Amino acid sequence: MAAPMELFCWAGGWGLPSVDLDSLAVLTYARFTGAPLKMHKITNPWRSPSGALPALRTSHGEVISVPHKIITHLRKEKYNADYDLSARQGADTLAFMSLLEEKLLPVLIHTFWVDTKNYVEVTRKWYVEALPFPLNFFLPGRMQRRHMERLQLLLCGEQRPESEEELEKELYQEARECLTLLSQRLGSQKFFFGDAPASLDAFVFSYLALLLQTKLPSGKLQAHLRGLPNLCTYCTHILSLYFPWDGAEVAPPRQTAAGSETEEEPNRRRNQVLSVLAGLAAMVGYAVLSGIVSIQRAAPARTPGTRGLGMAEEDEDE
Repeated sequence: MAAPMELFCWAGGWGLPSVDLDSLAVLTYARFTGAPLKMHKITNPWRSPSGALPALRTSHGEVISVPHKIITHLRKEKYNADYDLSARQGADTLAFMSLLEEKLLPVLIHTFWVDTKNYVEVTRKWYVEALPFPLNFFLPGRMQRRHMERLQLLLCGEQRPESEEELEKELYQEARECLTLLSQRLGSQKFFFGDAPASLDAFVFSYLALLLQTKLPSGKLQAHLRGLPNLCTYCTHILSLYFPWDGAEVAPPRQTAAGSETEEEPNRRRNQVLSVLAGLAAMVGYAVLSGIVSIQRAAPARTPGTRGLGMAEEDEDE
């Protein structure tokens, strides 16, 4: 009997089944098709078989970590949300996917990872609280740098204003126009191609849901989205229909549903203790090597109540 396919993705928060755009898109597509996946909603990318999220381990042990390639593999396994689409609808899917990446993705990255207020109060706060020690000290900053590099790649090759203020204004204007176009295309339909969801719906939902559900202190694009009631209803409908139990504000530490896991594992407590000890050992070692703390031989007799200099500085450092 073949091993089950396993999907590793970022855990949920902000009322969403996952806080990560790519993880949310893949997870939504899998729900649309009913693909039998063993879910691992985690907050430690090092537990992913590829070291990145999302990642799919196939029934043959192959690991795929690019969202579009994960969806392509699910299609090969006959879990195809676009099976009934016409050639014209297939072309529309490609056109709208390109529109999302060109017009909406840059502003989504800017909103969550560049805008200082949103990054500090929402994005960084969630990852710092969710990530295990010591990853929560450095990984959010590294993720921010990667997203900023991704934003630069999206914008390169285009004639854009040199002024940062003018550039931001232009990007947000294009994103608002994109949302309006999506609203007009959807109309009063349940999904973009009728009564059944397709791959386009998985990606549109992941973009819109992040903007709609998150409590952003700086939400310029969010305000425009909330003024388009059919898109808001569209997101609410997908959440209630396909993720009725996955919209928790914080990722639960345990999950008893069959075939899924969050952070639970047999040796979880032991691993946490070892992580803390390793971090403390690293800090003490750095302090000794850098000369911040010196180790001196203790005198044969010590006046009661006094302490060695090294221990005193170590306690203060902690």
